[in-house]
Amino acid sequence: MSQLSEQQRERYQRQLILPEIGEEGQLRLAAGKVLIVGAGGLGSPAAFYLAAAGVGTIGIVDDGEIELSNLQRQILHNTSRIGMPKVESAKLTLNALNPEVNIIPYHTRLTACNAPGIIENYDLVVSALDNTDTRYIVNEACVALRKPLVEGGVRGFGGMLMTILPGEGPCYSCVFPRPSRNGEHLSAARSPIPMFGTSPGVIGVLQAHEALKLLLKTGTPLVGKILFYDGITSSFCEQEVRREPHCSCCGSLP
Repeated sequence: MSQLSEQQRERYQRQLILPEIGEEGQLRLAAGKVLIVGAGGLGSPAAFYLAAAGVGTIGIVDDGEIELSNLQRQILHNTSRIGMPKVESAKLTLNALNPEVNIIPYHTRLTACNAPGIIENYDLVVSALDNTDTRYIVNEACVALRKPLVEGGVRGFGGMLMTILPGEGPCYSCVFPRPSRNGEHLSAARSPIPMFGTSPGVIGVLQAHEALKLLLKTGTPLVGKILFYDGITSSFCEQEVRREPHCSCCGSLP
């Protein structure tokens, strides 16, 4: 795409008038490819705002089907779609919002085997997970492929996010070293994570915000720091984090 259509200029007029974006930035978004891993509480708002902003290609990975208990926070879905794969519901919702966006659904679980082949097709990844094993898989694949990663997590009334640029700042394993459990999976049977419905909304929107900044090459990404959100006090704070030189994942990067 060499220039915007009149319809696109009308759709995106509020961000086109921003000096940081303009038509050049909008074309950059249209050419952008973002992979969202998880179509749940975090992935829902992240996907909504990336599609609304005009990101050209959005891949969504999730192996789950919609359950009634999801609908308190997973706003991509609705009651009539209970039992439908989340990625198919996401495609319906996002294309209804913005038909120009190419939504690529992956109804599969991301594993160490398939992650590199999927992630290599995208400019950056948004990790919208509540599964510890898969967080490390995504991090390792992004580090190996030198792909930016926007990581987020929520629990209760709060959450956190950080942006990972492999080689430029700490990766997920630098900050949260992978514990050894004698070969056992970290994501063994567990109880549901307690969660206030708006908490993933706050963090998911901020993840989309970080992803858009990266695509536009503007602003200062959250590299080398974690942004914490406390929903009880409606406050934010930052904590600086450093790259671990002996990290098993990114320690060998220059």
